[in-house]
Amino acid sequence: MAARPNLVRPIIIKKIVEEGHGGHHGGAWKVAYADFVTAMMAFFLLMWLLGATTEKQRKALADYFAPTLIKTKTDAAGGSGLFGGDSIVSADKYPNRAGQTGSRSLTIPKDAVGGPKEAAGREREKEKFAQVAKSMMDRVMKKGDLKRLARNLRFTVTTEGMRIDVVDDADYSMFVMGTSQLTPAGAKLFSEIAKPIAETPNQVMIRGHTDATPWSAKAGMNNWRLSVDRAEVVRNFLEYRGVAGERYARIEGVADREPYNPADRFDPRNRRISITLGWRVDNEK
Repeated sequence: MAARPNLVRPIIIKKIVEEGHGGHHGGAWKVAYADFVTAMMAFFLLMWLLGATTEKQRKALADYFAPTLIKTKTDAAGGSGLFGGDSIVSADKYPNRAGQTGSRSLTIPKDAVGGPKEAAGREREKEKFAQVAKSMMDRVMKKGDLKRLARNLRFTVTTEGMRIDVVDDADYSMFVMGTSQLTPAGAKLFSEIAKPIAETPNQVMIRGHTDATPWSAKAGMNNWRLSVDRAEVVRNFLEYRGVAGERYARIEGVADREPYNPADRFDPRNRRISITLGWRVDNEK
């Protein structure tokens, strides 16, 4: 019997390549896309709220979403966090010498102001400003020839103090047109304003305003110069009537750059003098 030949069985190698789960078949991009869509939705919601609500409503929304303050103070100053949620001026429970309110209060300057003390001072100033405004109006209303000009006085409390605006109109001008010379009516009106200002020790700031009426090149004048000149004339007028020179903090002119009526820069009400009585700090005498 013949010998059978040796049969070598072939070795078959099957290579399987698994595709990764990236690209279009992965899920990571979906998370990023969802975050993006959520952020865009929040952004457009915010834009809608800003456009569809009043300032008062926006303030209420901001207060609603403000984080609640949680009292974390324990029996020792500092608690479990920075000052334990207290103010730097709060009394602590460390042992102190007689008359000493707490170690934290040592960092506060002796004459520092702020918080409730400053707020109370501002309220007193507002009451004083209201009295000054009433005094001016009473003085003007008692003058038969000036009574009609009471409407030309405007009083506004600002971050600088109380601003008194003396405003022109179609029937009244405090200065001769195109000059810094007071009209007789303007001089009488500023005379009545001067006394209450002289009796109030606050600093004084005066700002001149003009309308947008253009000047010819030959005139030798422009609205910048005119507004400064008018402010200086008023300063000199008030000083002559008892408002001490050292009280003036700033005299300036802004031409027609801060119009009373932005819609009509030629409106006569844009011509005005602003006299500001500044806030006083507690240590002023």
